[in-house]
Amino acid sequence: MRRTITVNGEIWEVAPSGRVTVYGRDQIGLVFQQGTGPTRRRRFTRFAPTGSRSPDAAVAELGERELLELFRASQPAWTAPEGAYGAR
Repeated sequence: MRRTITVNGEIWEVAPSGRVTVYGRDQIGLVFQQGTGPTRRRRFTRFAPTGSRSPDAAVAELGERELLELFRASQPAWTAPEGAYGAR
């Protein structure tokens, strides 16, 4: 499931990151992505779903405000384990 949000006039795609944490389905990783190729920007965060534990369904249940809060709490790919700390 991919969604989009607008942050400061820029459109970002939002999707489950696919990374499984030690907490299983109690935490779901999200990736915020903008662009493609070498100019692509990615940010990662995790959240605890309150409804469905399926990553796609849990992302679908998030409201716009919640996605914006998660974006603000996210970290750039080069600082995140999900982004392999910037490895290419």
